[in-house]
Amino acid sequence: MDLFSAEFFMALLSIIMIDIVLAGDNAVLIGMAARNLPEQQQKKVIWLGALGAIVIRSVATLLVVWLLKIPGLLLIGGVVLLWIAYKLLNEEEEDEEVKSASNLWAAVRTIIIADAAMGLDNVIAVAGAANGDFLLVVIGLIISIPIVVWGSTLILKLMEKYPVIIFIGAGVLAWTASKMILHEPFIGDFINHNAFIEWTFMILVTALVLLAGKLKSTSSNHEIAREH
Repeated sequence: MDLFSAEFFMALLSIIMIDIVLAGDNAVLIGMAARNLPEQQQKKVIWLGALGAIVIRSVATLLVVWLLKIPGLLLIGGVVLLWIAYKLLNEEEEDEEVKSASNLWAAVRTIIIADAAMGLDNVIAVAGAANGDFLLVVIGLIISIPIVVWGSTLILKLMEKYPVIIFIGAGVLAWTASKMILHEPFIGDFINHNAFIEWTFMILVTALVLLAGKLKSTSSNHEIAREH
């Protein structure tokens, strides 16, 4: 991928959107883990926890980029990402317990462990959107730092107020997943890298995921309304 080409900026835009949609809940756990600490220690915890989480996520993402070069794993990663996109449209509020800590290093440890457990979707999505470009991975992760540190509350409020952000994010994920599937060598060779087939496939897959997610969400809302 040529540096600063249209393809480069489109991939970077996808990574930023993925970070915005998927990193918000990870950022919230930072505040939860630090909430019982003295105010002067909370900023240290936020920075140390975020930086520790970013280091772990950087290593994990670079590892996934390398793993995706193994035959068959692009297809598997694409299918997993399609499921993540679908689930994003049907996420129910989960009461995940993130215990607040009484000292700085305990809080930092809590943040890093929790982020590592919660960040798999983000890692797969960023690796897929970067399409093996390590510079894009690094830029995407650098962009995610201010999102994690400063943007969590704002992002969550915006997503609650404007659900279309989640819908767009799910579309970006589905589009990225379909590109991952098409980049699987035996699939690309099978369709002879035909541009018309590739674009039709990506549009169709993205539309189907968004439609399925919307129908499921509407159905769930109707069930809840009937129960009340």
